[in-house]
Amino acid sequence: MKIPYFSWLFLIPICSLFVSFGIFVVSGQCLGDQRSYLLELKNSLKFNSTLSTKLVRWNESVDCCLWEGVTCSEEGRAIGLNLFNEFIIGGLDNSSSLFSLQYLENLNLAYNCFNSPIPTDFRKLKNLKYLNLSNACFAGQIPNAISSLTRLVTLDLSTLFYLADSMLKLEDPNLAMLVQNLSELKELYLNGVNISPQGNEWCQVLSSSLPNLSVLSMSSCNLSGPLDSSLSKLQSLSIIYLDNNLFNAPVPEFFADFRNLTSLHLSSSYLKGTFPEKIFRVLTLQTLDLSNNKLLQGSLSGFLPKSSLQSLLLSGSNFSGILPDSIGNLKMLSRLDLSSCNFTGSIPNSMANLTQLVYLDMSVNNFTGPIPSFSITKNLTDIVLSHNVLTGGINSTRWEELLNLVNLNLRNNAFQGSIPISLFSLPALQKLELSNNRFSSQLKEFSNFSAFLLDTLDLSSNNLEGPIPSSVFELRGLKLLSLSSNNFCGSIQINAIQQLRNLSILDLSYNDLLIEYNVTNSSLSLFPQITKLKLASCKLKTFPDFLKNQSNLIYLDLSNNQIQQGIPNWIWKLSNLQYLNLSYNQLMTTLAGPLLNLSSLNILVLDLHSNQLEGELPVLPLPSVAMYLDYSQNNFSSVIPASIGKSLSSATFFSLSRNKLHGRIPESLCYSTYLQVLDLSDNNLNGTIPQCLIEMSATLGVLDVRSNKLSGTIIDTFPGNCSLQTLNLNGNLLDGVVPMSLSNCKNLEVFDIGNNYMEDAFPCYLRNISRLRVLVLRSNKFYGSINCEGSNVIWPVIQIVDLASNKFTGQLQGESFSTWKAMLGEEDEVQPVLKHIQFEVLKFSQLYYQDAITVTSKGLYIELVKILTIFISIDISCNNLEGPIPEEIGELKSLYILNLSHNAFTNSIPPSLGKLSHLESLDLSSNKLNGAIPMQLANGLTFLSVLNLSFNQLVGQIPQIKQFATFLETSYKGNKGLCGFPLNIECKYDEPGALPPAFEETHSRSWIWTDWKNYISAELGFIFGFWVVIGPLVYWKRWRIQYYKHVDDILIKIFPQLNL
Repeated sequence: MKIPYFSWLFLIPICSLFVSFGIFVVSGQCLGDQRSYLLELKNSLKFNSTLSTKLVRWNESVDCCLWEGVTCSEEGRAIGLNLFNEFIIGGLDNSSSLFSLQYLENLNLAYNCFNSPIPTDFRKLKNLKYLNLSNACFAGQIPNAISSLTRLVTLDLSTLFYLADSMLKLEDPNLAMLVQNLSELKELYLNGVNISPQGNEWCQVLSSSLPNLSVLSMSSCNLSGPLDSSLSKLQSLSIIYLDNNLFNAPVPEFFADFRNLTSLHLSSSYLKGTFPEKIFRVLTLQTLDLSNNKLLQGSLSGFLPKSSLQSLLLSGSNFSGILPDSIGNLKMLSRLDLSSCNFTGSIPNSMANLTQLVYLDMSVNNFTGPIPSFSITKNLTDIVLSHNVLTGGINSTRWEELLNLVNLNLRNNAFQGSIPISLFSLPALQKLELSNNRFSSQLKEFSNFSAFLLDTLDLSSNNLEGPIPSSVFELRGLKLLSLSSNNFCGSIQINAIQQLRNLSILDLSYNDLLIEYNVTNSSLSLFPQITKLKLASCKLKTFPDFLKNQSNLIYLDLSNNQIQQGIPNWIWKLSNLQYLNLSYNQLMTTLAGPLLNLSSLNILVLDLHSNQLEGELPVLPLPSVAMYLDYSQNNFSSVIPASIGKSLSSATFFSLSRNKLHGRIPESLCYSTYLQVLDLSDNNLNGTIPQCLIEMSATLGVLDVRSNKLSGTIIDTFPGNCSLQTLNLNGNLLDGVVPMSLSNCKNLEVFDIGNNYMEDAFPCYLRNISRLRVLVLRSNKFYGSINCEGSNVIWPVIQIVDLASNKFTGQLQGESFSTWKAMLGEEDEVQPVLKHIQFEVLKFSQLYYQDAITVTSKGLYIELVKILTIFISIDISCNNLEGPIPEEIGELKSLYILNLSHNAFTNSIPPSLGKLSHLESLDLSSNKLNGAIPMQLANGLTFLSVLNLSFNQLVGQIPQIKQFATFLETSYKGNKGLCGFPLNIECKYDEPGALPPAFEETHSRSWIWTDWKNYISAELGFIFGFWVVIGPLVYWKRWRIQYYKHVDDILIKIFPQLNL
């Protein structure tokens, strides 16, 4: 309900017009020449006689001084002419009789459309004091003739900024020449005029030529900054409109020196720096608009008790900090918009005292805590507090007393408790949005409600439970009803919505509801015409028949239900349908029959994945405008038709994964020039990857053909502007080398070529792909060193590295890991919101491709269908690597899985591995590691659930603390020098190398004295503890009596039969 900027532009000229109407009075009898000029003007102007309210009524038989819009002097001369909004469309030039009315003092031609330049003969109207040509479709250069009107007090040449075809400009003459003779001017309106002066010279021009200026309105004039201090000379300034300019500078403090300042509008002007707090203390200031200046910082530190501020608009700026209690001093405040800033802290209770407040928007900040009571702010029409971290209940406000409330928006917070039923008694309420909170308990039935105007009710994504009250379906004015993602239960007769005749959007998805349907053909026409229907996870078993008549339906989601029938033919006859989601049902049969006419429909999103559809894949029926097509996880068993690409001319997402398709990948897919995601994974496709698909990666973001039978080499033709984010070729029969041109894909995040027959050295040429997150080369024939010559591999966000089961040799260089910054995170650097690696198909569409890979974890192959960005794994097992394990690996503190098994690593286990506090799986088996197991591992790896140190040359006692005390014998077998639990080998502490790791640096027989100390300590502890308890019972009678009484009470409670 925010008022757009340009609507305020209407206010100033219209207000000025009303002020000037004070002199538009009929004072004399019209002179003959004046009548002639006016009639000639009427006849020359082109106007719409149907819509005109003044010109059309000018009658020769009536005194022209009585004509509407005409004002005369006592002598009968026309001194005022008001043709505001007369729907004039032309007929004004230098020959017009208008310029013969030389006694005119006030002329208003605003809000017409002359479609011509401003005539130069305006210079003849020397007596003009008020001239308003705003929004009248004048275009081109403003003539110098205006500067000769030296008596002007008010000049308005404004043009709405969106009327580009009617843009006026000041170039030659420029602004200085326009105003040089207008020393009496008090009000200047040039909004939308293209001035574009050099630097800040416009400030100096105004201050030197217009000393009496009180109103300056130059919004959308392409003015540049900084705002020059010369403006401070204009001490009469009261109203300043400088919105929508390009100042790129701070707000000067001298605005606070204007003693009469009432309105300051600087929105959308690229302001930066810190806003001067002194301006807030200008007692005359009524309106301050700084909205949409993202670089403008500031805080609200204090407001004076006598402030006149009525409107404070800071939305979209970078104001921050907490709100002071002194905000309650703004007794005149009626409009407060702090949305999309960076405010924190609680909302002051003093705001409850702002009794004049009408509009309140504090959305998209970081406010916390409860909200104050708004019970006495009875003028409020809008309360918008969405997208904060507000908590507590909302029952402190007596909502039933806010009789003017129109819009209540508390979405995306953490409110708890019940939803007050009194909200449904508000007579003016139109929108009630409480979604994405933690409201709980049952929504009670409400009766005698007054919310007849309520058109939006959104309670989705809460914890509401119980049945949906039947009174909800009595809210006859509803257009949007969303109750999704709650815990509502019970059954609902879909017939209930027949009463909601205005309903357009209905969402009951993801509850525990059973939607029942019992409608006769005769009642189908009684249902409202819905445009968006979401009934996902509603236990539907059939398609509701009432949908047949929903000719306005645009969006239909019946996913996650139990529908077992085929797709009915009538669903393809819904001519306005654009979004159809039938996924996760049990739909059967083929698509060939029902879809024959689908190509003529307007479906943009068609999601049929995870059903039981079978047979041949449909080709020609594909909707020609479809952008998102998902046929994955079905039972289609044909080849992919050779001409399928011609049916995907608009597609951005196309998935056929997890079917039973066979044959080759058709080259016609390359005709799909808008395609961003192509997923053909998990089928039985064979042949080679078409070269055109590789070259298509200039636009393609995801190419996923994993788990097929594709063969041959990967063509080395990735274009220089490659846009690939995911390239997944895992589980095929590919051979050859990794193409060097793949390094052109600078956006690549996932590269998986595992489980093929590639034979190549480590692809060092990929080291500068800084966005790479997942690299999988597993189970190929890669060889040579993993280390790259020259600079290290720079992968700052790499999180999964799988090089297992290849033929890599040499040693690991520790410095190679230092640039893997995503793995270096500290324990307290946990992401506040869990994210997945994914590809957004369409901006703001909430449609994504989810990356999936297979990793080895805890000895098992696990498919990660969604890859969390916090999942960190390194697997270099089953190679021929040698030398010591680098100490630097211990700095990769975010690791979850580390597998270096089945290599030839030597030396001892680095104690630094104990720093891997997030590690859940550690496999160092089948190497040549020696020495003792570092105690640092046992102390530090507290989350470890899988450990394998088997088949090395480790010695000494196995640590018996924390997680290490839980592992089985298999974790340590094959190490002849290890002893202690869980192995059946006792440690002989007097033998070198067999000492407990904690005492490796002590004398070989120090354990004897240590054990004696333990025995002595135990005896002394027992004796001391015994006499602490027994001593008082023996020697202190009062203690003894209370003790036995307390014991008796306990025994009687346990064994009541003892109380005899």
